[in-house]
Amino acid sequence: METQKILQTKSARISYWLSRVAGANQTLIMLHGVASNHTRWSEFVQSTELKSEWNLLRLDLRGHGDSMYRGCINRHRWVADLHAIIEKEELSSVVLLGHSLGAEIALDYTATQPEQVTSVILIDPVFYQNLHGVLGWVRRLQLLLWVPIGFLWLANGLGIRRSQYPARDLYALDERTRETLEANPQMKIADLYMNPLADLSYIPLANYLQDLLAVVQPLPVLEAISQPVLVIMSGGSSLSDQKRNEQQIHRMSNATSKLVHCDHWPLTEQPEAVREIIDIWCKTVQ
Repeated sequence: METQKILQTKSARISYWLSRVAGANQTLIMLHGVASNHTRWSEFVQSTELKSEWNLLRLDLRGHGDSMYRGCINRHRWVADLHAIIEKEELSSVVLLGHSLGAEIALDYTATQPEQVTSVILIDPVFYQNLHGVLGWVRRLQLLLWVPIGFLWLANGLGIRRSQYPARDLYALDERTRETLEANPQMKIADLYMNPLADLSYIPLANYLQDLLAVVQPLPVLEAISQPVLVIMSGGSSLSDQKRNEQQIHRMSNATSKLVHCDHWPLTEQPEAVREIIDIWCKTVQ
């Protein structure tokens, strides 16, 4: 049974959801991406065969969902929050599963706490040097983004801010999106999921901009990642070049890649294929 739990730090209240299985030694921890929350994993949690054998943990990263926070957020701080949760719950044999920004956090954590991580699963990871389009421009102009972030922090400190944000059910959104795309084959998922105006209904603008900045920061030294790594790549990502991403993946000595035919949102576009790949990997790699 999944239970919502709280990590209370000096500055924030971090929400996470943990399902423990009696006698289970292995824990799968799921990390979401930009402007997202723990419900990114709801469909996977419901359908995975691992739920009868593994502990499953998913969280709202600081600044997202039920872990609302209006100060500085970055990958270093998210890694620290994750470490505190793992220590609090006394988890061992951890497998990290991250999508996009969450994949970057998984690599950061593995590089800093290698003894706690058994293996890593990356869904369409982002390699900052390969980004193009909007995120390519964010990488080039990232210093300029600190100007509006600073003004927004000042406004927040003066009490000029939206007090509450509604909950966002990404499982329900995915279902509606699949119906929309089926009824409108000329549409692309990027038209729906690369829409900042839709995201900003659920996350403060300062947090959204900091998410984007976190995406375009360098990764740790990939050659130092010795754990088994499974990379689930989208065959038609609109964010970066597949061949150049493959070159980065193979910098990790124990990496295996699987290609799924979709854009940057495999969990939305190909949920069953992704679930099967993850289930098989987790059952065989340990």
